Amino acid sequence: MRSIGLNAPVLCAVFMLSGHAWAQDAAKGEEIFAQCQVCHQIGDDAKNYIGPVLTGVVGRPAGAYPGYAYSNANKNSGLTWDEDTLKVYLKNPKAKVPGTKMTFPGLKSDDDIANVIAYLKTFHAKAP
Repeated sequence: MRSIGLNAPVLCAVFMLSGHAWAQDAAKGEEIFAQCQVCHQIGDDAKNYIGPVLTGVVGRPAGAYPGYAYSNANKNSGLTWDEDTLKVYLKNPKAKVPGTKMTFPGLKSDDDIANVIAYLKTFHAKAP
């Protein structure tokens, strides 16, 4: 087998430029999520609070959790909370969904965002 001569830093740069992170850390995401718990609950017994329940949020359409009074902006956004959408939203919620009720200014670190998403992905929606 022939080597193409790329070293680790070059491979790392190529990988990062492709838009992918090396790894997400759900445990670190749980620590960062403490900021979100001021308004949101997550887990089997979670209830709507200042913000909607985030259990099963990854893959859920925006404005769809039962019993929460969403802004029209959120309900009518047409978004689904997939990883790519969450990356943009968690960086600057009001830029992604103008008119949202969410007052959180956003997470500035891409690593923090990736880790929070990893944590959110550990909580699946209950089957009906």
